[in-house]
This record gives sequence, structure tokens and C-alpha cells, in this order.
Amino acid sequence: MSQPLSVSPSLHDRQRGALLGLAVGDALGAAVEFQPPGSFEPVIGYRSGGPHGLGPGEWTDDTSMALALADSMAEVGWDLNDQATRYLQWRDGGRYSVNGRCFDIGIQTRRSLDRFLATGDARASGSSRSDESGNGSIMRLAPVAIRFAGLYREDPAQLATLAAESSLCTHASSQCLSACRYLAVVLAALMHGADRRVALTQSWTTISSLAKESLHPEIDEVIRGSFRENDPPLIKGSGYVVRSLEAALWAFHDAPDFETAVLRAVNLGDDADTTGAVCGQLAGAYWGESGIPLAWREALAQRETIVGLADRLIAIS
Repeated sequence: MSQPLSVSPSLHDRQRGALLGLAVGDALGAAVEFQPPGSFEPVIGYRSGGPHGLGPGEWTDDTSMALALADSMAEVGWDLNDQATRYLQWRDGGRYSVNGRCFDIGIQTRRSLDRFLATGDARASGSSRSDESGNGSIMRLAPVAIRFAGLYREDPAQLATLAAESSLCTHASSQCLSACRYLAVVLAALMHGADRRVALTQSWTTISSLAKESLHPEIDEVIRGSFRENDPPLIKGSGYVVRSLEAALWAFHDAPDFETAVLRAVNLGDDADTTGAVCGQLAGAYWGESGIPLAWREALAQRETIVGLADRLIAIS
């Protein structure tokens, strides 16, 4: 179990924690991805195997796409076409992968990148259909909140807008855009040390202002507290963005530490790597890098690359 922190994490520590937490949650869930809840020995740490035959501490597409997004912002600024181009470099050439190849990609992401390849317009490549509302954009979102953390106090509506834009190239439904807008603002608030109990309530002023801008009703239901009112099996580690966000919040909202939160998330099974990645962003932003168990940090594949990209974003944030 993680040890309670005696000193509140710094903004820098929390920013690093969000990206590291994403990768740690992804790696913990990778070995039980696609397995129904209760059908596997509970995850208590990294393990090998799973559908992709990964080693302990290795991660999947969630982290690969987050690294591509982070690298794009660090290199060229805010450019959706460049972001999509780097996702293609991962998909078609294995760049940003843990093992040099793309072994795991969502159907919706693949189709959207095909459209981008044909049109060159990232803003129009993601499907806006309601029945194509996967969790592939919230799983990679932490770099946006890290880079633009300052907007939480200066202009949270702009932070929400940028988060939604980051989704467009692969996931453009109202559910996905709303989930990104909400999650980015919560992540940035947690990075700034906001009280978790306040940041996760519908009445929080910042969230209330977002809700007035027509968040999707299903996302609004989650914000109103469905993650507090339900438990498994109603809480599911689903690939549907609404249920995925709900599951991550359920795992995080009253957990005593990073370890408990992320293990709750991945042990929901099914889309375990992504539930872990989304919860890991929240937990990392809240408890910071220093709140992630040292053994998990040290055994995480390509840890220095991940930390290096987080630091590049922090330097320009």
C-alpha cells in the first residue's frame, strides 16, 4: 500500500504524476485487458501476458498515443494535423510504442486515422456519430492538462475547448468531446491542489459553468454523481466513453491512495488498461509522482522517456 504523504505535492510533481499515472494504470491493466471481471486473479502489481504478450511494466496504445500527443505539443505547439500525423507514425511505423510496433489500436481510431490520411484534415477525421463514442481520447488526455494547467485559473473554458479539440481527429461525438472537456478541467484542478471532494461535485463553480455550455446529458449524469451512487456490476470497465469515465471516477473518488484507486480500476476487467489509464491520470494528478509506489515507477517501461516528455510540457506550461 502507498504511504500517506506528509507534504502536499507540488504542481510540478502532480503534473508529472498525471502522465506517469496514465502509463502505470495502462501497464497494470494490460495483462487483464478484455477479461470479464472476476475471471482473473486480482491484479496487485505488474504482470506479464495478456492479449498482447507484454512484459511486466509494459503499456499499450493509451500511453503510446499520450506520448505522441505530448511530443507534438512540445515540438510544434498546438497543431491538430501534427497530432494526427504522429498517431499515424505510431500506427504505421511503431513510433512511440513500447516495443516498436503498433499491436493494439481501437477500431474507431484506425478508421479515423484512415480518414485523416485521405483528407489531411484532423478536425474532420473523427466520427461524430453517437454510436461511435469510444474512450480513445480520454485515455490520452493528460498531456493537454499538463501543458495548459495554467488555464485552470486563467481561463478554464479555453482549457476545456483545447481538450475537446484534441479529441476531434479520432473521437468527435458529443459524448467524447464533453468527457474530454470535463476531465481536462478536473485534472488541472487536481494538479493545482484542489480539494477532491469539491472538484468532483456538480455544484463546483467551474464545472457548473461548463455544464451551462451543453455537456452531453450522459456526461452530465456522471458529473451529478452516478460514480458515487453505483458499484459494480453497474460500474463497468467499458470501452464506451461515458461508462469508462464513470468507472475511473468511481475507482478514484474515495480511494485513500494512488495504489488503491488504480487497482480498483484495473480489476474491473474488460477494457482494463484504459480504465486504469484514465484513473491513473486522476490519481497521479492528485497524489503526484511521489504518491505513485516507487516499485511501480521504477519498473515502468521507458520511464525516463515518459518523465522527459512531461518535463518538456511543464517547461512551456
